Amino acid sequence: MANFFKTLIENDKKEIKRLGRMANKIEALADEMSALSDEEIRQKTDEFKQRYNNGETLDDLLTEAFAVVREAAKRVLGLYPFRVQLMGAIVLHEGNISEMRTGEGKTLTATMPVYLNALSQKGVHVVTVNDYLASRDSTEMGELYNFLGLTVGLNVNSKTTEEKRAAYYSDITYSTNSEIGFDYLRDNMVVYPNQMVQRPLNYAIVDEVDSILIDEARTPLIISGQAEKSTALYLRTDNFVKRLKEEDDYKIDVQSKTISLTEEGIEKAEENFGLENLYNIENAALTHYLDQALRANYIMIRDNDYVVQDGKVMIVDQFTGRIMEGRRYSDGLHQAIEAKEGVDIEDETKTMASITFQNFFRMYNKLAGMTGTAKTEEEEFREIYNMEVIQIPTNEAVIREDRSDLLYPTLNSKFKAVTQDIKERYRKGQPVLVGTVAVETSELLSNMLDKENVPHEVLNAKNHFKEAEIILNAGQKGAVTIATNMAGRGTDIKLGPGVAEVGGLAVIGTERHESRRIDNQLRGRSGRQGDPGISQFYLSLEDDLMKRFGSERIKVFLDRMKVDDEDAVIQSRMLSRQVESAQKRVEGNNYDARKNVLQYDDVMREQREVIYGQRQQVILEDQSLSKTLMHMVKRTIERTVAGHTQFEENQLNYEGIVDFAGSVLVNEDAITVDDLKGKTAQEVTDYLYQLAQEKFDEKTEQLNSPEQLLEFEKVVILRVVDTKWTDHIDAMDQLRQSIGLRAYGQNNPLVEYQSEGFTMYENMIGAIEYDVTRLFMKAEIRQNVQREQVAQGEAEQTNTESTNSAKKRPANVKKVGRNDPCPCGSGKKYKNCHGKK
Repeated sequence: MANFFKTLIENDKKEIKRLGRMANKIEALADEMSALSDEEIRQKTDEFKQRYNNGETLDDLLTEAFAVVREAAKRVLGLYPFRVQLMGAIVLHEGNISEMRTGEGKTLTATMPVYLNALSQKGVHVVTVNDYLASRDSTEMGELYNFLGLTVGLNVNSKTTEEKRAAYYSDITYSTNSEIGFDYLRDNMVVYPNQMVQRPLNYAIVDEVDSILIDEARTPLIISGQAEKSTALYLRTDNFVKRLKEEDDYKIDVQSKTISLTEEGIEKAEENFGLENLYNIENAALTHYLDQALRANYIMIRDNDYVVQDGKVMIVDQFTGRIMEGRRYSDGLHQAIEAKEGVDIEDETKTMASITFQNFFRMYNKLAGMTGTAKTEEEEFREIYNMEVIQIPTNEAVIREDRSDLLYPTLNSKFKAVTQDIKERYRKGQPVLVGTVAVETSELLSNMLDKENVPHEVLNAKNHFKEAEIILNAGQKGAVTIATNMAGRGTDIKLGPGVAEVGGLAVIGTERHESRRIDNQLRGRSGRQGDPGISQFYLSLEDDLMKRFGSERIKVFLDRMKVDDEDAVIQSRMLSRQVESAQKRVEGNNYDARKNVLQYDDVMREQREVIYGQRQQVILEDQSLSKTLMHMVKRTIERTVAGHTQFEENQLNYEGIVDFAGSVLVNEDAITVDDLKGKTAQEVTDYLYQLAQEKFDEKTEQLNSPEQLLEFEKVVILRVVDTKWTDHIDAMDQLRQSIGLRAYGQNNPLVEYQSEGFTMYENMIGAIEYDVTRLFMKAEIRQNVQREQVAQGEAEQTNTESTNSAKKRPANVKKVGRNDPCPCGSGKKYKNCHGKK
């Protein structure tokens, strides 16, 4: 093990030396670049593009291109990248993660690889964690890119389709991770090429890469439509569980955060709902509602897991403390919380398109990232994204003092100590940034400071819109800022006049987060660019992390020390080791959860890529799709004939084949059993295909032009594919939710999911080809037929904690009257066509 760490350290040293040598070459061009006029600097962009088109690689251009950006930044922004920033920029260009401490200038560092990769004219995406940072960086850094002759686009949710397309077709596009992912899904739901906004995914630099690719990896992007409403059951089950008592009627497992009814609770439920056995199969839906009502009332905590604003339940991100706009807990948990809080219960949804951030970002030709904290997750980045984490040295030595944790017996004693510490620092004018894990904690501390007459600002999910302004002033003399984990991520806290003399920014953590990275991010707010500062964490035995994973050894240690005083405080190396051990265990659990999500999504990824790829070919096709369509017809005939063949006797069910041909391929009176008798399976297949080809030729003659035929073919294929695909996604989603039960039968749920998922996919393909065949062969061809976007819905990021096996009704289905024209386009009334009983 010692040799392993030695090798790791030596490899890091070698990498830093290599980067240093490359930085030397860039710095050597400084005088040459400074001698160029502004116009000559601009002309370098066209020169580089020409050289790239003539066969030089981006690696060949790196040294000169970085030197050009460095000089341009000095002229346009008044900023001149340090040597360490050049090293970080090289790491980003090579498709790895540049770990740079807070205040080291990651935004400026990114300009060099962004410029270099934009020269290929294939597009560069700069991905940020929120719209504010995307807008800020696109404006500020946009001046530099515009000076160098490149175009910059900003992609946010409020933009129109045309504006989004313009942003994506710019040389450089700034956007949030969610918006880029949703645009990808939406692009694969449209029916006309001009509705698409993205071009192929080329190169992305992800800012705060650990937040996006690690913390958010468990929450897939989902586009969903409306499904069946069941408000009454949510209210009934909520009303019932509110009358239950802990221990008597239900039990909570704190460590796993699960809840279950006791025998007494089950009897009460059976009596309340008039059931003989709560767990009979016909009561499956009710038990699901009960489970969610229990979780909503006794596991999900208001102002910790969610907040209620303007009559809506809004999820709070446990990693950043921000409200997760547009996100809802899945499978009825969100509705159960709405019932608990007495707000309007929104309809359940049906999944129509989904993708995980892991699989989305792995589609880029090249992916890079930057953050101040990634080393603790190095294995995950390497294994899932094939990216190495390179720690870049700081420009100035870090002189911040990181003090050992302080442990108190109770929450009350801990917060009293925190309040006194803040009060003393405020009196001497030292700015304080207090990090809290939950909204509830930030408000509790705020009330305590109010009683001590300490003026302060609170930054949490309830007022995140003031984030930039609050963070801007957080380093001023005497400023006290309480923040949840967002702590102005992506924005530097700069020290005001006289602050360095009183010790710099003091960072106080009121609790250890389950991830070491989040703690390191909080610490990193202080001590930027060689500034003084201190960091101190306050813990108590009643903290969530300590209760869930704190070792019994800590309690034994306290008993041995005979600590009875509530205000007693302990500072010990053993304590720090125990806390870190608990954090590592949680990080391991979280990694397993993310890996599990990815393994399941990998099954869908393969299917999604095939469907989306073929669907795009159909949309973009400008020649006839007749060959594609007739291949579908042939495979449908082959499947049907095979299904009507008894292999032992090699006998054919001619009646069944005639029924199929009459209902799917040709007119009912065009074929009889006598036409097929005596033929082998292959001969029957060939005969039916010949009839279908003749019918197809007849149909094509009804149209005035090949363009009309192509449009009709696209309408038929897209309508069927989209309907079947959205049903398949929802079915796969439900399979995913219920597959865990297979473990009770000693089966591997993932293997079962892969096997069943493949069977369902094959069945879907068969159903698509059958319906396309029937619709094309049986429909009357109309010249004014319009493509219809079947898959329409709301974009959301959905928390994946819940389970549900209830089947949902397809979304956005318009009811057709019996005397209305049939939507298949046949020209007949619905009752005489697809509405036949």
